[in-house]
Amino acid sequence: MTIRLSLLSLPLLLACSAPAYAQQPPLPEWDQLTPAQRETLIAPMRDRWNASPGHRQRMYDHARSWQQMSPEQRMQARRGMHRFQNMSPQQQREARALFAKMRTMDKAQRQELREQWHRMTPEQRRQWLEANPAD
Repeated sequence: MTIRLSLLSLPLLLACSAPAYAQQPPLPEWDQLTPAQRETLIAPMRDRWNASPGHRQRMYDHARSWQQMSPEQRMQARRGMHRFQNMSPQQQREARALFAKMRTMDKAQRQELREQWHRMTPEQRRQWLEANPAD
């Protein structure tokens, strides 16, 4: 009964909190953020940076390339990230291996690998993944 009551009250609670959330003023530009607001935004990045000394160069290079992307390229990258997050663990392993391999290829070679991958049987893919592990 308690679970049922909780489930029934959830939509009501969400409806009541939505107007309060929607009425919050928009956050200002970066220069007008308080030091506490900036710290909230920066802390996760600082934690990842400190926890991964071996990945710092890649993180830095990624940030630099992100700044050089057009808005359309950024949107495409975000869509790819969301698609990757919704993959199964096996699909993520496959994607990591393919992306690692494709980094060393030119455009024509990448296209050929994509076509080859789609023609492979599950067993051929498994063998390819064993021969080409992600970094």
